[in-house]
Amino acid sequence: MTQSLLTQIIRQKLLANGARYAAGEHIDPVPVVKLFTPDANATWLLTEIDPDSPDIAFGLCDLGHGCPELGSVSLTEIERVRGPLGLPVERDAYYSETRPLSELAKMARRAGRVSA
Repeated sequence: MTQSLLTQIIRQKLLANGARYAAGEHIDPVPVVKLFTPDANATWLLTEIDPDSPDIAFGLCDLGHGCPELGSVSLTEIERVRGPLGLPVERDAYYSETRPLSELAKMARRAGRVSA
């Protein structure tokens, strides 16, 4: 994963949430990072990285087909995604969220897309 997508601080926060979940805590974290395609409708709101598989993140994933869902995703695969104009995935440098993932997922399911 390139530094432009996940800074060291973001990666540490994602891993910390992943470690809490792996330790058996029932958490509903606020997304740490928003990734998106600038020339398509794909969005990922990520909350954690699996500490045992650091390429696997978890969050709210919306590929722009009207059915956002919670799930795991490969960070390597996100890095390879290109929109129709060939532009790579970007990190929203200004993203700041206070609502937990469960609330955002409910809103996204109702709207048919992630609107954060």
